[in-house]
Amino acid sequence: MSLTAQPTVPPAGVPADGRRGGPVGLVLLVAGLLAAIVVLAAIDVVQGTATVGVTELWAWLSGSADAQAAAVIVDSRLPRVAAGVLVGVALGAAGCVLQSISRNILASPDTLAVNAGAFLALTFAATVGIPAVVFGDLAIAFIGGLAAAAVVFALAGTDYGTVRLVLAGTVVAMVLRSVATTLIILNPMESQGLQAWEAGMLGQNGFDAVTLMVPLVVAGMLVLVLFARRLDVMALGDDAARTVGVPVRTTQIQVLLTAVALSAAAVTLTGPIGFVGLAAPALVRLLAPRIRGLHRHAALIGVSGLAGVVVVLAADVAVRAIFGAQRAVEVPTGVVTSLLGAVVLVWFAFRLRATRLDDAGNALDVRGVGVRHPGGLVALLVVALLGLAVGAVLIGDRMFLLGDVANWLSGQAGPVVTSVMGARVPRVVAAILAGIALAVAGTIIQGVSRNPLADPAIIGVSGGASVGAVLVVTFVPLAGFWVLVGAAGVGALIAAVIVFGLAARGGFATDRLVLVGVGVSFAAEAIVRLLIVTTDPWSASKALVWLSGSTYGRTYEHLVPLMIGCAVLVPAAMIGYRRLDLLSVDEDTPRVLGVRPAHARFALLGCAVLLTAVAVAAIGLVAFVGLVAPHAARALVGRRHRWVIPTAALLGACLLVLADTLGRTIAAPTQLSASLLTALVGAPYFFYLLHRSRRPVR
Repeated sequence: MSLTAQPTVPPAGVPADGRRGGPVGLVLLVAGLLAAIVVLAAIDVVQGTATVGVTELWAWLSGSADAQAAAVIVDSRLPRVAAGVLVGVALGAAGCVLQSISRNILASPDTLAVNAGAFLALTFAATVGIPAVVFGDLAIAFIGGLAAAAVVFALAGTDYGTVRLVLAGTVVAMVLRSVATTLIILNPMESQGLQAWEAGMLGQNGFDAVTLMVPLVVAGMLVLVLFARRLDVMALGDDAARTVGVPVRTTQIQVLLTAVALSAAAVTLTGPIGFVGLAAPALVRLLAPRIRGLHRHAALIGVSGLAGVVVVLAADVAVRAIFGAQRAVEVPTGVVTSLLGAVVLVWFAFRLRATRLDDAGNALDVRGVGVRHPGGLVALLVVALLGLAVGAVLIGDRMFLLGDVANWLSGQAGPVVTSVMGARVPRVVAAILAGIALAVAGTIIQGVSRNPLADPAIIGVSGGASVGAVLVVTFVPLAGFWVLVGAAGVGALIAAVIVFGLAARGGFATDRLVLVGVGVSFAAEAIVRLLIVTTDPWSASKALVWLSGSTYGRTYEHLVPLMIGCAVLVPAAMIGYRRLDLLSVDEDTPRVLGVRPAHARFALLGCAVLLTAVAVAAIGLVAFVGLVAPHAARALVGRRHRWVIPTAALLGACLLVLADTLGRTIAAPTQLSASLLTALVGAPYFFYLLHRSRRPVR
């Protein structure tokens, strides 16, 4: 495994300009961070359901507090603050060194899927009944986090830029979270409490767990400090480091193992508190050119840890201040840090040098020359879809024959066949229509943005739709399905305006569009998680099942908006196929031929957003259909959207019907979500796209 990369941003290890700042600057920065930690810790201690204010805290510090106040402070408040300090230090330092060894300012335990891998491993252990021993949990989390990070680095290759690393980590994390969510749904009793813990909860029952983790975090920090000099030299380049005797590969692996161990300790203690490892060290690095001495890792690692503590405690204080003491008990601290991380990700998308699709480093598209008779291929796909649909109707927890279907169609079937068919056929129709909608939406988004990795889920449009729909499911559970569709449409529209509006400022640069989209997707996920954990268990369960992406319980009433959307918007996209062809080339060609790019882009993206909204409202959040189907279509019929759109639509329908059929049969009577199955199919294809575009080592 090689972790070497060309820097996409100036590394913090490069010496700062000596004319800026002075030696006292670093001291003042550390003192300011420590002061902020003390103030935030004091505020955190006096916040809570029990009445313990500043007076009681001062009385406890002076040794004159009554027994009840002392018990609250010692048994509840201080362990929470201690957990925040420990997690902040661990994640801040881990993110700092991960950014250094990858030379990527957006590397972190989140974007490298370390937290997601650790959480999946712990979820698996909880659901299969592995004893919950802290150090046993730590080992499980370490193995899961390390495996996830290894996969991400292997996919990113030896010449990755910001967008490649973030995309690889985001997709790996997406798959791992999908598997973890499926385990939670399938094992509701064994995984009780994991929904809130998945977002990061600081609450502790005493100091036992904190005390066990302190030696590990301290040891990890000491190890990183011992590697500080090597990291300083490696920031100048691998060749320069090797000339002075630094073992680059060995150092990278040892630092990676230490960073994963620190992240695993944090996840074991509080759950995956998101983006602390991204925001804290990235913001500290911005100060490195202005504060003398901060560029050296001996200082950078420690200051990043302190900044991590400030982020965690500030988020915890903000949660209690916004939601109140009683309500804040249910709100994960990780939700606030994830929102902060999403903002930081979008911010950095505009600070980093962005590239376009036609740059060599982003040539990820799969463009086939096309079959000789694309019409024949479309006909074959129609036959394949019909075959899959018939098979999906016949196969399930109860098997039927074609004669049973014929009797059902003629109204002569028995009550058992009628009941099962009445539930199964709408599911098959929902899978077909949703697959068409998502595939066409993905085709349009990829063509308009000239971004081969654009997908309604990856760039946040599906996430926006999910926020709108979950708001209705949570707060207006008796609302009609049209209200749900409208809310999903508004959410998707808002997300699309944010993503494409911000990306348009840079001419739809590939890196910028993807990073902004991923940031919006993370923000939407954090909001949805907040809604889930703060509502009653029944609404939370409905929202979680719906978010997992499933056709379960669909009726013809639920399919009406999706039918209308496909009947109106897919032909509209077909009518605009020539404009989509032109927009997928460059900005100048449409103008030369009399097409207004802005107007055409707005109309086509409107179709894509509405198709995404009706699909998400109908079957929930399903990823990768809008990514895989367009790529496979281009590989089969070439780049002309006259054939790409229908081919992608049929491939998307086939993929989702197959995923839904497998989901309700391979573990029957238990049903797996369609989203999990599409992730298991779509993610490897996505990884293949990344792998095939890697530049060889020279």
